[in-house]
Amino acid sequence: MKPSVAESLAADALALKADDLPAKVRATCANLLVDVAGLCIAARNTEYALAVKKSLDAGGACTALGHAGSYRPEDAALLNGTAAHGEDFDDTFEGGPVHSGAVVVPAVLAACEHFGRGNESGRDALLGIATGVEALCRLSLVAPKKIHKAGFHPTAVLGVMGSTLGVCVALNLSKTQTVNALGIAGSMAGGIIEYLAEGAWTKRLHAGWAAQSGLRAARLAKEGFTGPRTVFEGTHGLFFGFARDSNAQYEKLTANFGKTWVMTGLAFKPYATGTMNQPYIDCALRLAKKGFAAEAVEKVECDTAEGYVHRLWEPLAAKQRPPNDYAAKFSTPFNVAVAFVTGGAGFEAFSERTVRDERILGLAGKVRYRVDPENPYPRSYTGHVKMTLKDGRVFEERQPYIRGGAHEPLSPGELEGKFRGNAAYGGWPVPLADSFLAFSKEAFSGKMDLSSFRR
Repeated sequence: MKPSVAESLAADALALKADDLPAKVRATCANLLVDVAGLCIAARNTEYALAVKKSLDAGGACTALGHAGSYRPEDAALLNGTAAHGEDFDDTFEGGPVHSGAVVVPAVLAACEHFGRGNESGRDALLGIATGVEALCRLSLVAPKKIHKAGFHPTAVLGVMGSTLGVCVALNLSKTQTVNALGIAGSMAGGIIEYLAEGAWTKRLHAGWAAQSGLRAARLAKEGFTGPRTVFEGTHGLFFGFARDSNAQYEKLTANFGKTWVMTGLAFKPYATGTMNQPYIDCALRLAKKGFAAEAVEKVECDTAEGYVHRLWEPLAAKQRPPNDYAAKFSTPFNVAVAFVTGGAGFEAFSERTVRDERILGLAGKVRYRVDPENPYPRSYTGHVKMTLKDGRVFEERQPYIRGGAHEPLSPGELEGKFRGNAAYGGWPVPLADSFLAFSKEAFSGKMDLSSFRR
């Protein structure tokens, strides 16, 4: 009998050894650990993170970064994953799009902290993060754009599969158990994108839910619960259900898995906002340095991809005046305007104050779009902003990729600076941030113990 997609994936993933991981893969995993931790800390006092925390029962062996007390593994994964994705400041994959770190890292950390093999749990975490993130990035290439088009969030749908594989590898489950876990996870997948309508919080939950579901699927399979081995390609499988695609490119997932690593091209975001808005912000910031004011602008035109329109551009009037700070992150007109007016796009750019600022909204109201049929999305994420002034002068900027990714990675200093900024935003003192950075340099070589960071 021909191996199923899940069987092929499980066999290749379980054959990998931590010592054999390429240096660039190890470095990416280390960066993910630091980035996710910083984001968890930044969000720890937000209303949505506290709401998740209050919904959980205390007690367990696992850490919710930045929170006192300890939690059951699934609960720690839920809280850490929701917090890490909460401000849309987490890593993204140019080619997907999916957010892998906020899903896989919390699931694997919780698994290793609770079920890990003592001093080997750090190495197990490294391997679990590498395989889970790689699988999630590759899954996003199997049926590009189709999951979004069907009304679902790819990070939520595919994230549960990546977190499941990462946990299975980290816990050294058997091939049969891993295939069953993936089959079980397919029935836990979900996540609609209706949060776009009014800026509801559910997108934030998607990463945390996928993280906790991966843990639960692995635990069920470990105890003998079965799932369909054709979960990916079956007549009623994951991609038929969520992408309406019965001819998906499964070789994108399985070909040379563990030999060729696409995850090393992950983009670590420089701005606290939606993925596809990042290059537009860079364009707007460069235009802001030209020396003219927002009031001097007559109109703003942006080339965009067809795949962006239903999420970032329409309905246009609502995107030009987003109802709240979270909805503003998924509005290209607002992102262009707030970057131009304020000179940045960090946490402070997306607040109830900025979404009521008539100077920002006035400029956002002048922003229009044109679909470029040659736009390379989802292969790469581009930006374009053209401003025509009232005196007739025209200024234009383009960017062919997202900064922070494979084409222009953030430096180690920039990544550390991002972590420190996030930690400070969340109220951590400098010595505690220093302590975590020191821990991160040794985290994958000893016991995975996060208990020092429960505050």
